[in-house]
Amino acid sequence: MNPLLSRLQPYPFERLRQLFAGVTPNPAYRPISLGIGEPRHPTPAFIQQAMVDAITKTPSGLAAYPATAGEAELREAFARWLKRRYRLDVNPATQMLPVNGSREALFALTQTIINPGKGDALVVSPNPFYQIYEGAALLAGAQPYFVPSDPARNFAQDWDSVPASVWARTQLLFVCSPANPTGAVMPLTEWQKLFKLSDRYGFVIASDECYSEIYFRDEPPLGGMEAAVQLGRMDFKNLISFTSLSKRSNVPGMRSGFVAGDAALMKQFLLYRTYHGSAMSPVVQAASVAAWNDEQHVIDNRDKYRKKFAEVTPLLADVLDVSLPDAGFYLWAGVKGSDIDFARDLLALYNVTVLPGSYLAREVHDVNPGAQRIRMALVAETAECVEAAQRIVQFVKSRN
Repeated sequence: MNPLLSRLQPYPFERLRQLFAGVTPNPAYRPISLGIGEPRHPTPAFIQQAMVDAITKTPSGLAAYPATAGEAELREAFARWLKRRYRLDVNPATQMLPVNGSREALFALTQTIINPGKGDALVVSPNPFYQIYEGAALLAGAQPYFVPSDPARNFAQDWDSVPASVWARTQLLFVCSPANPTGAVMPLTEWQKLFKLSDRYGFVIASDECYSEIYFRDEPPLGGMEAAVQLGRMDFKNLISFTSLSKRSNVPGMRSGFVAGDAALMKQFLLYRTYHGSAMSPVVQAASVAAWNDEQHVIDNRDKYRKKFAEVTPLLADVLDVSLPDAGFYLWAGVKGSDIDFARDLLALYNVTVLPGSYLAREVHDVNPGAQRIRMALVAETAECVEAAQRIVQFVKSRN
């Protein structure tokens, strides 16, 4: 067996399952889960119809092997969306590829980028973080290095705390903006700092932007490639951005997204994916073209989240350390005492599931930046989220 598998840690939801073993939720309440970040708004009917039509009306249907690079129509849909959303001019033939969701692509790119032969390769990651960053690094033969977020600066990463000796060994840097779980968006000054570090030390930046279309201010979140262009980096050197339909279009089961950026990196990534066998189904490609070509359903979806957060956040802010995030569909709330005890007792007494923040972070220098915080995914319809918030308020008041 691959000995690197032994270095993997349980996923947060497996740890949550173990935490809840033996807990009997209060039967007086119906179960409500805010634990998993899985979109639950309805999938737009036109996307479903595009998939059905691709099966029944397209001559090739499911009868042909898809190309790893995807159909030209799909890549052109990516390019049109990047132009509308970020005002970018990106070459569909050389600077973008379809992927089967962002998690698969984040893992695969890491295997493409990391040179384990050096023996001291580092992958720098935010802390707290999306656990695929850590797993991808370990299975590529690299060591993760975690950079804490600073609550006093809207959970911005403390990049200045990373010593030069670490940057010198860094081959890949993961950034997530809007961030999971904090919802923080990186400003242009932060991008400028990271680009300068990348130029000096030669590492690749992987920009995870799957929450980019759910935001609460008038100005949409700045993207990595958009930041690069604003700073005169027209070739997107050492930058790959990851975008997904899962949250944008409420199609997590479709497993569809794309990556775009540095053409030289994309060429190597395509080579890896050709051997990896990760081509997107023609049926999913057709439905994806329909989704990327339409913005009204995205606007409607964003409006639902805005109204939901406007109702839920003030309720919870009365009893928890929480405020409206920049973007995303999570609330990252501070609690008194153990976040693990909070999650277990909340389930037992009020049948509401939340995720302990410490499960989403790693302890560094005796500090876990997720400790005494919980992540709540407001993915259900508004009434259910409001009911969950009301129960949490009762729970906190009863504890106090």
